[in-house]
Amino acid sequence: MSETEQDASPRFDAIVVGAGPSGNAAAYVMAREGLNVLQIERGEYSGSKNVQGAILYADALEKIIPEFRDEAPLERHVIEQRIWTMDDRSHTGVHYRSDDFNEEKPNRYTILRAQFDKWFNSRVRDAGATVLFETTVTELVRDLSGKVIGVRTDRSGNPIMAPVVVLAEGVNGLVGQRSGLREELKPDTVALAVKEMHFLPREVIEARFNLQGNEGVVIEAMGTITKGMTGTGFLYTNEESISIGIGCIVEDFVDSAETPYGLLEAFKNHPSIKPLLAGSEIKEYAAHLIPEGGYRAIPQLYGDGWLVVGDAGQFVNAVHREGSNLAMTTGRIAAETVVMLTRKREAMSAANLAAFARRLEETFVMKDLRKYKGIPNLLHGGKAQFFGTYPRLISQAMQTWFRVDGVDKKTKENAIARSFREARGWRGMIGDTFRLVRAWR
Repeated sequence: MSETEQDASPRFDAIVVGAGPSGNAAAYVMAREGLNVLQIERGEYSGSKNVQGAILYADALEKIIPEFRDEAPLERHVIEQRIWTMDDRSHTGVHYRSDDFNEEKPNRYTILRAQFDKWFNSRVRDAGATVLFETTVTELVRDLSGKVIGVRTDRSGNPIMAPVVVLAEGVNGLVGQRSGLREELKPDTVALAVKEMHFLPREVIEARFNLQGNEGVVIEAMGTITKGMTGTGFLYTNEESISIGIGCIVEDFVDSAETPYGLLEAFKNHPSIKPLLAGSEIKEYAAHLIPEGGYRAIPQLYGDGWLVVGDAGQFVNAVHREGSNLAMTTGRIAAETVVMLTRKREAMSAANLAAFARRLEETFVMKDLRKYKGIPNLLHGGKAQFFGTYPRLISQAMQTWFRVDGVDKKTKENAIARSFREARGWRGMIGDTFRLVRAWR
């Protein structure tokens, strides 16, 4: 770009692309610390593209806005977690419920992203950041050395200048892709999830899930519900609605005849799920991509004049279904890195911005992702067993064991062992166990 354009361009200390949890966290922290921040969001408002419910992990947000519980639009605090393995007609589950979660400052909440993101962004603006909605960043602007020094948007006029750009643009990462900072998404590292909101009176939800006040329940499920594809289903309780959804790896959808909406319809009509939704009114439906590649899919996170945070950096822990806490944590640490360099009057060079990656290495974000780095390949490579054979065997074993029919228990034990041996073989089961343990570590 010409020197004339640079001279005429608006200038900021930092530009944040995106207004989801990671972008809002980054913009808020930098603005709160006195930086002149511009945040650019292509939606009508922050959260306009997110109608679905989600889980908010309090610790990550508390480190940014300690008093958030006093004003954020929270739905229910989670007191019970259910994990189900499902076949076509039943589920085998474990659940943990504790009154300890009815604490003064609860650990997890269900939220509605449209409302929550809008609130979070209002705090960004209150902190002093300038926010442009309905604006798309079309490209990064570089100087002659290749350093990023600003952005161009779909609005007319000169480019907008800043010594650093934080890319919080979500899983698609189109700006990063067009600028050559990252590769295109691979279909085996991203999931397509579909979600619905089912509305019910709060007293019905509380009676149906054995809840009081603002207590909530989360159900996470896997098994034959994904028709042999790598994926999971879920159900969250909100104040006056239930969020339900299911998602699978995009590559599996391409290779199969299944459709996302077809999977969701079958999941909703499963005998274990249908009674929980009975009498509800569907008001919202959405589909979106979720990064599922884990540690090995993380792209380059920094360079001369740029940083990547949130879903754009593949920061999702698919094993524990955690995303918002990783997004906000990466956004916060990126912002703190920029603030530190700004105060020291140091350049936003790749060498200096590498401090962001070093700090991430010390957090739960990278430690957890590294711990589970082998899980995506394990599940995708063994999807026939983990999402088909084993759920059916477990259900069959439970029914054999609990059915009282005059057959002695020793015979039942032998029948259960035989069913596993015939379906998978001792060598297959030992191999699956070894691979699972190795990937888990």
